[in-house]
Amino acid sequence: MKSVEVNGRRYRWMADPLVVVCIDGCELAYLEQAAAAGRTPYLARLLAGGAAFQADCVVPTFTNPNNLSIVTGVPPAVHGICGNYFYDREADAEVMMNDPRYLRAGSVLAAFADAGARVAVVTAKDKLRTLLGHRLQGICFSAEKAAAATLAENGIDDVVARVGLPLPSVYSAALSEFVFAAGLMLMETRRPDLMYLSTTDYIQHKFAPGSDGANDFYAMMDGYLARLDALGAVLALTADHGMNAKTRADGSPNVIYLQDLLDGWLGAARARVILPITDPYVVHHGALGSFATIYLDTAERDAVRARLAGIEGIDLVLPNAEACARFELPPDRMGDLVVVSGRHVVLGTSAARHDLSGLDAPLRSHGGISEQTVPLLFNRRSAGIPGRPRLRNFDLLDVALNHLEQPARGRSAA
Repeated sequence: MKSVEVNGRRYRWMADPLVVVCIDGCELAYLEQAAAAGRTPYLARLLAGGAAFQADCVVPTFTNPNNLSIVTGVPPAVHGICGNYFYDREADAEVMMNDPRYLRAGSVLAAFADAGARVAVVTAKDKLRTLLGHRLQGICFSAEKAAAATLAENGIDDVVARVGLPLPSVYSAALSEFVFAAGLMLMETRRPDLMYLSTTDYIQHKFAPGSDGANDFYAMMDGYLARLDALGAVLALTADHGMNAKTRADGSPNVIYLQDLLDGWLGAARARVILPITDPYVVHHGALGSFATIYLDTAERDAVRARLAGIEGIDLVLPNAEACARFELPPDRMGDLVVVSGRHVVLGTSAARHDLSGLDAPLRSHGGISEQTVPLLFNRRSAGIPGRPRLRNFDLLDVALNHLEQPARGRSAA
């Protein structure tokens, strides 16, 4: 059987079109509660269909490292993308980690395209497009910039007209709906062998599992997934991270401002705090997440580590080598200390540097170990996954291509 090998893993060729969906910010409770409310009949079938698993995503539990892990099949220690944002020591600059030059491994998507498969990628936000589309011969565009897509740059043009929906706001559920509608359009008109769809977590940042806002979102998604299934696609769903409320009893954001603490302990400019959640889209989270990394002098590290570890709401303070070994991260792109906060606590730099005026709902965010559990969900049953006591979200393509039953073409096993 024809196959491709990528980053030490071999993947069988698609028997039917494979649609991989990364549902940004989706913990299993969102799916379960929407199904229990009767809002998602198709997803309810999948949850009961024998191919629903719990898995671990990559820590830090942010968008870029997890999406890249899913499409490469390996952790950030191998592919190099360990956050949305990092401190580039060589350039002495804090930069977005959305440039393909930071990638250290090729993707399964590009490998299949090189081998002759028809491959398509649709992302919600444009920050992921260049990373997911690196060296990809195929279709790759974002909902955010759909109106600007060209045949030369994105492999397709007139996207908005083809999809039949208006160009959505980046801060809306409509951005994710555009992704699903685009995926359906591509399946109906181009029928890719392999398609990757990645949504935005705008809704999950605002609405808890089981709420009307969340259930409305998953009901929308349910309809598109059912239609993709009816077209004969194999569906493989996971998430880049979960989501938790990060508030005090009065509903205000529960924040530990690390840069303010360090400046008070050591003096100004003696330490640098980096928040890998940082990206251009901060309205719904204020650049506050549960993972941070700190750069500081060797002589001060042990004392700072001890003081931070004693603060209520901080779960872990680890030196670079220990953190990178535990979380499979590239040491040269992490600071001297790594800090992980608790389930309902976020980390900031300085209070003056975070604009929280855009928060119109109690803060929900991610980044830590408490947001690590995510679903793996397929519309065909597993034929057995040997030697896997705990799946990772970046096992998704391996399971979908190597370990699912092959029923009659176009029929779901759910």
